[in-house]
Amino acid sequence: MNFRETACGSARASVLARIAAARQSAGDIADVRLLAVSKTQPAAAVRALCGEGQRAFGENYVQEALAKQVELADLALEWHLIGPLQSNKCREVALHFDWLQTLDRAKLVDLLARHRPPGRAPLNVLVQVNIDDEDSKSGCAPDEVDALAAAVAAQPALCLRGLMAIPAPSPDAGVRRAAFARMRGLYDALRTHHHALDTLSMGMSDDLELAIAEGATMVRVGTALFGARG
Repeated sequence: MNFRETACGSARASVLARIAAARQSAGDIADVRLLAVSKTQPAAAVRALCGEGQRAFGENYVQEALAKQVELADLALEWHLIGPLQSNKCREVALHFDWLQTLDRAKLVDLLARHRPPGRAPLNVLVQVNIDDEDSKSGCAPDEVDALAAAVAAQPALCLRGLMAIPAPSPDAGVRRAAFARMRGLYDALRTHHHALDTLSMGMSDDLELAIAEGATMVRVGTALFGARG
């Protein structure tokens, strides 16, 4: 085992321990999935982390992810797109990804459904919410969630799983936790109409504990697993 494998394995164990401790602090809540954010990381780093048991990986850029998928085709991995999706990339996402976490507008729904191969399981979809109304960030407005979720749920080729958000960065933990709490409120409200929802994706390396305390079921972690990007 080389140095990278040892470092990645140790880092993953540390992150999983943080998740377990946060779950316990929140009242021993249901399991929280770890999504390894592998954007800008080489395929070798993904392979090393897979060797430690990690299967779900998140990528921001479609073309970068497709290249890694070719190189890692011998591994049984679960690929999530966690970056903004342009309409001209819907075909590639529908063909080659297992999850889309960043659906933010209705025009993409039909494109994704049209290109999802009939022989594959439905594409898992999260609606991304711009919870802090940031001009620079993707995501729909909170009052658009219901309509967008309904559009996804109406497509047999897609599977509505829940919501995703990236709150505005703030040095004040209370401000970030409040944003996570607002997301939990949206998620709970949406589940009254879509009972099968099971995923609230929020929280990253520096605030996963805050997110889990407010109900996150999936955290997206890059830096704490792979180290700071150069």
